[in-house]
Amino acid sequence: MPEMSAGTALRNLQQAQAGLKKARQVLRHAKGDPHATAGVLKVGWELLGKSHKILAEIPLTAATEPVMTKQLAVERYSTALLVRLRRLLRNDGTPDDDDDAAFEDASDNNEI
Repeated sequence: MPEMSAGTALRNLQQAQAGLKKARQVLRHAKGDPHATAGVLKVGWELLGKSHKILAEIPLTAATEPVMTKQLAVERYSTALLVRLRRLLRNDGTPDDDDDAAFEDASDNNEI
């Protein structure tokens, strides 16, 4: 199997971030619905696991500056999702997503 290129790694990281965004959307849609908690937790946890798997599969040979920058952005987004899932589990409710802009794609902020 050929080594993963930096371009492939970036595409995989974009897929991981898209999955995390989907989980955040599910959180937003279920906000205020106590019956949706178990389903939201399940979806969020599965997508979080998939993103971590994608992150773990990136070899050192593909770890260029843009890949590492994108990986940092995905990790931050992943952490924000995990915090929200934890709050949901603790029945603290989910906060407003006013901080979503801080976790947007790094390329949106011209960091790559």
